[in-house]
Amino acid sequence: MNKNLNLINSLKSKENNSVIKLYKKIGLQKLGLMTSQAWYDDPKMLLFILARYKFVSKMFSGLKNVLEVGCGDAFASRIVKQTVANLDVSDHDSDLISEAKSRDMKKWKMEYLIHNMIFRSTKKKYDGIYLLDVLEHIDKNKEKKFMKNICRSLKKNGKVIIGMPSKNSQKFASKLSKLGHVNCKTEQDLKKFLKIFFNDVYVFSMNDEVVHTGFYPMSNYFLAICNTKK
Repeated sequence: MNKNLNLINSLKSKENNSVIKLYKKIGLQKLGLMTSQAWYDDPKMLLFILARYKFVSKMFSGLKNVLEVGCGDAFASRIVKQTVANLDVSDHDSDLISEAKSRDMKKWKMEYLIHNMIFRSTKKKYDGIYLLDVLEHIDKNKEKKFMKNICRSLKKNGKVIIGMPSKNSQKFASKLSKLGHVNCKTEQDLKKFLKIFFNDVYVFSMNDEVVHTGFYPMSNYFLAICNTKK
């Protein structure tokens, strides 16, 4: 800390004044458990993760109450918090929630929930629910129950966004990124599954940080927007 402070004090330019003030007030911001590993192993993955959260933030902009399912370390969740009134983040892993909560700040205040959507819905109902890199980890024999509980946690006119790697991308994925992937889908399979629960399902393609409407079999990742639950 003293070494960093000496360096900060040596920065005399006016452009750095606000940087110096903020550092002295709050110190350096920390990565979360999972994002720290990504930054160490494959830094560009952070770019892709942040781009997915930005997509959600734009689609959910202006919503009052939003829930993230499977937030992990919740490092990128504040991107969504920028555009919605209230954000609750949830994960079944209590250690991840505890670590995420330890980085909580008044400016980016969120509610942290230990919750497993496979077993039950939430008591609170939300205007929007999103899950990124979660569905591919849910066993096929549990995915319908999982989605039913998401729908029960959603208000009548609520929206859901689901992001997941495509089935075709898995032959190119690293061992780390494939860890726990038991339920990747093609675009057709994803849309067919989600149409069980929603009248309107729109699937976008994503390659690296770019969201587009290109050829599904060449997509690394899918982002599905679901409206009008059945």
